[in-house]
Amino acid sequence: MMAKNVVIIGGGASGLMAAIWASRLGAAVTVLEKNDKPGRKLLATGNGRCNFTNRYQDASCYRTGNQERASRVLEQFTEQDTEQFFEQLGIRIRSREGWLYPASEQAQSVLDLLVLEARFRKVKIKTRETAVAVEKAENGYLVRTEGWQYPADSVIICCGSCASQIAGSDGDTLRFADQLQLASIPFSPALCPLRCKGNQFSSWAGVRVRAKITLLVENQEILTEQGELQLTDYGVSGIPVFQISRFAVRACMQKKRAELLVDFFPELTESELTAEFVRRQEICPYKAPKELLIGLLPEKLIPVLIGKKKIPEEMAGAIKSYRLQITGQTDFGKAQVCAGGITLDQLTDSLESVQHPGIFFAGEALDVDGVCGGYNLQWAWSSGSAAGRAAAGEHA
Repeated sequence: MMAKNVVIIGGGASGLMAAIWASRLGAAVTVLEKNDKPGRKLLATGNGRCNFTNRYQDASCYRTGNQERASRVLEQFTEQDTEQFFEQLGIRIRSREGWLYPASEQAQSVLDLLVLEARFRKVKIKTRETAVAVEKAENGYLVRTEGWQYPADSVIICCGSCASQIAGSDGDTLRFADQLQLASIPFSPALCPLRCKGNQFSSWAGVRVRAKITLLVENQEILTEQGELQLTDYGVSGIPVFQISRFAVRACMQKKRAELLVDFFPELTESELTAEFVRRQEICPYKAPKELLIGLLPEKLIPVLIGKKKIPEEMAGAIKSYRLQITGQTDFGKAQVCAGGITLDQLTDSLESVQHPGIFFAGEALDVDGVCGGYNLQWAWSSGSAAGRAAAGEHA
């Protein structure tokens, strides 16, 4: 059987993984990357340290409209497969409570090894090459760029979403979806800071505090997260905010009232915190109400939360149940990933289009986004592997 000719649109994490697996199975692979280098968004992951997967895996770590299909894709290339794959390429793995990083703590190491493996497998990586159309041809497909056309037996679309400030992260995926008449969900920021309504933010900007946050949509509790909250001049940021942001942003897009209920002292219940204030008053009767909080909360946060409150019960209530109205996300540039993309219902378990056999999708092009902790890269590795193998002719 003749080797398959596979063209991959997008040279990010999922595109490079797809290229490696397709080439390992004997396919002739060409990657079309619109930037001057492949994998630029990968370099920004994990604050440049590349949290490339997580040893804790559960379906709840991935948000999608078709959980069953997403899980079947992830089962084809598991977290253990990811560890083995990168160890064989040369990555020494460092675990931080199950969050896995290269020992070098440099995302560049992961990218360099992926590109070296792809080059060794004779993958052609064409940079500054923007794909503008995928068209049916007599034998397969034609991928048209601004200056050339590439014949292909199989095409894998891995051009990602609008997330990040990296040039080229502009959501070409949805343009291809329209061309191919495939159902898709508009992209919205997923792991991102949130903008809130209020005039207090300049007072607390720069404060970091451990807190518990609950997302309320139309006064209904949706999700609760806990961890380090970063208070900004426009609202809130930090991992707990990122974890709930996709649901908050969607609610705002749907014109629903979205709020954060912030507990700035989750270690104690409201009654316990009230008792603590009473105890402090008795021990140090010379202290003003705000001074009772010194040593409990960051100094800049105290006047914002307490205002003119003097009664221990009221102060405890303000600290334990501080409401913020969410007005939306900051912008796509501050989002690590996006929700939305090609829906999984119209694809097979190898991520091939049912309507267009021979066309596959992987990575952020698909309606799957993970929580913080390496899950979005695990999805890139799993989906890229599944699409690359199938595009080269391997049957699941």
